Amino acid sequence: MERTRTEWMREPLKKYAQFTGRSTRPEYWWYALYAFVAFVAASTYDLISGLKIGLILIGALVLPGIAVTVRRLHDVGRSGWWLLIGLIPLVGTGILLWWNCQPGTIGPNRFGPDPKGRDPVIKNPHLPG
Repeated sequence: MERTRTEWMREPLKKYAQFTGRSTRPEYWWYALYAFVAFVAASTYDLISGLKIGLILIGALVLPGIAVTVRRLHDVGRSGWWLLIGLIPLVGTGILLWWNCQPGTIGPNRFGPDPKGRDPVIKNPHLPG
């Protein structure tokens, strides 16, 4: 059964500070979209009302955002420490964007089982290719 967009977005909140395992592209990107929209809405409200709801929202969403990004890096076979490459202006952000757009490795990798439940195809050594 396919998940809804809201279910994909809530998954990182359920795994609030879980830095182990792997996350799929939909989990990462739906969370990023909803967090961005929520931040824009809160910032707009801040401008109108003078309150600082946006700061509270950032404080609440930054840890699950970092955690889902680390798990997304795990899905493409990279250590979570590669998140620090985003500190390099433009180039680092571009590299992280590229990696987050890539499909995850098929089958288990050193960070855990495939979140999509796929098994790698076992090649027959007697067949070409």
